[in-house]
Amino acid sequence: MALAFDEYGRPFIIIKEQEQKSRLRGLDAQKANISAGQAVARILRTSLGPKGMDKMLQSPDGDVIITNDGATILEQMDVDNQIAKLMVELSRSQDYEIGDGTTGVVVLAGSLLEQAEKLLERGIHPIRVAEGYEMASRLAVEHLERISHKFEFSATDIEPLVQTCMTTLSSKITDDLPAAILSVNRCKRELAEIAVKAVIAVADLERKDVNLELIKVEGKVGGKLEDTELIYGIVVDKDMSHPQMPKRIEDAKIAILTCPFEPPKPKTKHKIDIDSVEKFQTLRQQEQKYFDDMVQKCKDVGATLVICQWGFDDEANHLLMHRNLPAVRWVGGVELELIAIATGGRIVPRFQELTPEKLGKAGLVREKSFGTTKDRMLYIEHCANSRAVTIFIRGVPVARLICCARPECAGRPEVVWVSGSALSCGWCCARENRNMPFLRALVQSANSIMNLGYVDLFVDLAWLFLPTFTTSIESVSYANLYIYASDLKEIPFIGNKMMIEETKRSLHDALCVARNLIRNNSIVYGGGSAEISCSIAVENAADKFPGVEQYAIRSFAEALDAIPMALAENSGLPPIDTLTAVKSQQVKETNPHFGVDCNDVGTNDMKEQNVFETLIGKQQQILLATQVVKMILKIDDVITPSEY
Repeated sequence: MALAFDEYGRPFIIIKEQEQKSRLRGLDAQKANISAGQAVARILRTSLGPKGMDKMLQSPDGDVIITNDGATILEQMDVDNQIAKLMVELSRSQDYEIGDGTTGVVVLAGSLLEQAEKLLERGIHPIRVAEGYEMASRLAVEHLERISHKFEFSATDIEPLVQTCMTTLSSKITDDLPAAILSVNRCKRELAEIAVKAVIAVADLERKDVNLELIKVEGKVGGKLEDTELIYGIVVDKDMSHPQMPKRIEDAKIAILTCPFEPPKPKTKHKIDIDSVEKFQTLRQQEQKYFDDMVQKCKDVGATLVICQWGFDDEANHLLMHRNLPAVRWVGGVELELIAIATGGRIVPRFQELTPEKLGKAGLVREKSFGTTKDRMLYIEHCANSRAVTIFIRGVPVARLICCARPECAGRPEVVWVSGSALSCGWCCARENRNMPFLRALVQSANSIMNLGYVDLFVDLAWLFLPTFTTSIESVSYANLYIYASDLKEIPFIGNKMMIEETKRSLHDALCVARNLIRNNSIVYGGGSAEISCSIAVENAADKFPGVEQYAIRSFAEALDAIPMALAENSGLPPIDTLTAVKSQQVKETNPHFGVDCNDVGTNDMKEQNVFETLIGKQQQILLATQVVKMILKIDDVITPSEY
């Protein structure tokens, strides 16, 4: 505590409890900040690219999230360090602005910090480093403009958009396993087409504007990926208020209400004394008259379906059913707005304001149930205005095990029977001397599978984890199961809630990419090719700068190489050898399309592989990462409270 005295001799405190605070200054503060930023970047580095690993995060209340989306990982992490929080904000900014590239921007920022630390140790002032990074980022952004290509598309020719969305989905859960094993390419393309069609449906191509709020993404556990559909209308997770109401209404006229089906309540305190049967009967008749009037007003304007934001009691529900007026209650405000946009109706706050002009129109309203559960959802389709759509997810590409169905294998202990099509087991393979590759699966008891949520499969000792939702294996505790890898194409897919949530996040990225391409249809090629090309261009331009900044510019070029190196490392390739080979190939052939062959296709040309990324997304990555690193480098004094 520092004590001082004013001109009258009265004591006062300048800084209270200063001895209880810790302080870092100068190079120590900068190194501590850089170390914190690098720690966050290292967490996400292994999640980059199509072969990136997933992270499992458990919330305090026990909810589990498995994802490799950078923004989601950092959002769910409990980060205390203020510099680490800056990295979280960096990923969030990329997600809000672009919607994709949230992992890459943090990895790039971590690499820039790593290079900056080397420069600081050589005695270069952090401001000069920051200025050099700013110059280099401008060079990189200009170079990206030069190597970019325009992608021409229209409402009828959406193939370019589909190809770019497939690149985005390739790093998500829909392509975690090799396409040769689980035939996931089909799934990836279907999801990409759904995302593009949804964006085109709500896009204003003349103004190059897309309102993603008009696209609703819903999901239900069960089904298979082929059941995922794009509905030109709205899906509401509600059912009819009475089980005897009709489940299918054609040419529906919809009254969209935010007023409840109940008698009006005075806003002041009130008390009603009922001391006779006649008075109670009068009150009941008055309430019934209110309900009658409300239902009659809806009938008079021609409504054939009522969608209400609030609930109503059994009496109103019974009256609606008898008057043959189907109703849906407890519909959320956001869903009401989407229904109003889709059907061309108006949200009505009072029954007195209900008119035929305010009714929404839909060609078909139907209630659909799922599986053996009581889950029901309401489909509002063929709407007057199709500028509101719903993507309905019904499963994810996760294998369900199917065993050999040959009669001679029925009694063998290592063969487990699971309902499905006929496949050959390992015993049949050995007997018939087949050379085809097959999988061996270790299947635990049904209880273990339901608790852990996993069945472990491995091919040639390489473990592939496949979350599963259910199994029909009841009686065995352990069993060995052999099936052909080539036959796995026939295996149906099932999903669980955790995986559906991850698919929603993947589709969000694809929707954002399609929106960005409509805003600006310039693309660059992926697989690290754009970063390698920028690295070469920035390195060559460094010699033109006479000051100390040229060291920072060269370090920036070296930091850009972190993205292709991480891609190669995550794909099981030697990172340094792969990077140097691709870099020399780009220099020799002056072709900026060469990148890291993560999927082992056999060519490094990303143009041949159809691996694209949006130009504005890549530029935003470089600019945002540079700005955050500059901010971190300019901090030279950190005062933190003591830990008790």
